[in-house]
Amino acid sequence: MTFLAKPKLHHPSLPTNLLGFTRRDYEGPVSTLCAGCGHDSISAAIIQAFFELAIPPHRVAKLSGIGCSSKTPTYFLGQSHGFNSVHGRMPSVLTGANLANRDLIYLGVSGDGDSASIGIGQFAHIMRRGVNMTYIVENNGVYGLTKGQFSATADKGSKSKRGASNDDEPIDLVMLALTLGATFVARGFSGDKAQLVPLIKAAVQHKGAALIDVVSPCVAFNNHPGSTKSYDYVRAHNETVNFLDFMPRRDAITAEGPPGSVETVTLHDGGQIRVRRVDDGYDATDKVAVMAYLEAHRAKGEVVTGLLYVNESDEDLHSAQGTVARPLNALSDAELVPGAAALASVNASLR
Repeated sequence: MTFLAKPKLHHPSLPTNLLGFTRRDYEGPVSTLCAGCGHDSISAAIIQAFFELAIPPHRVAKLSGIGCSSKTPTYFLGQSHGFNSVHGRMPSVLTGANLANRDLIYLGVSGDGDSASIGIGQFAHIMRRGVNMTYIVENNGVYGLTKGQFSATADKGSKSKRGASNDDEPIDLVMLALTLGATFVARGFSGDKAQLVPLIKAAVQHKGAALIDVVSPCVAFNNHPGSTKSYDYVRAHNETVNFLDFMPRRDAITAEGPPGSVETVTLHDGGQIRVRRVDDGYDATDKVAVMAYLEAHRAKGEVVTGLLYVNESDEDLHSAQGTVARPLNALSDAELVPGAAALASVNASLR
């Protein structure tokens, strides 16, 4: 089951935004992800951000690839445009859509497997081209749809649910985006809505390539070997008569704190991550200093969250390419294909 419609009932006292819409108008169907999944918290933050910005849902185009993360656009902005592309290829589809219709607000949603593995080349080029979009990576370090194998962002030395150790260095999408020229780079934690909602609002209003890498714990693969109530143990001692699957209900992990604070967050499997929020004096405009800061705190085992880097002076893809102000899909055939004489004139100007 992948689709559960929500009842179309609106309480008369629900708060509305400047357009007269309620938060419900920015939602989608009921999520079918595992209860407590960090991805649902990200969807809730997206809904809240667009509600507060009072953006008409029909002005948004949301695109995704393949994976648990790429299912989530179903669950928010149900009245917007949407396209679910193939594995790792969402950036190319988004780029084409953006070139065809620059008037829409583009939101790309991907995962660490979709963006850091099969789609890493696509990720690199959409960042360096400066496509005007918000790119959210829902980063849980595993391939959730295929039972929890390590993804390319899994930390070296981390353990799988079967006890295997990851011996490879992780790909840091934040550092990669900084290197490739993204003009808005941030990292959040799915459980820190107070920080994540403003980050999404800022990214949506930024002109250029905006990346938000969101650490999002996976609740499905924290049943460790040795437990007689683990999936592995039950399946090994059970006579299967049909194929069903069940994910135990978990509470969403939350972690909120003031700027500059460091908090140790305990995950469902007992593992821990140290989340550091940038302080008020942090300079997000010095790229070299930002990269040094991130490396210094990574060496301490800390995940730095907040607006990490922003450059308001850079152009986006349309200004760099000198495209016309009208969306290309609104131009006539004569305007798009002006004929041999116009082509000859362009070629002559380049000689």
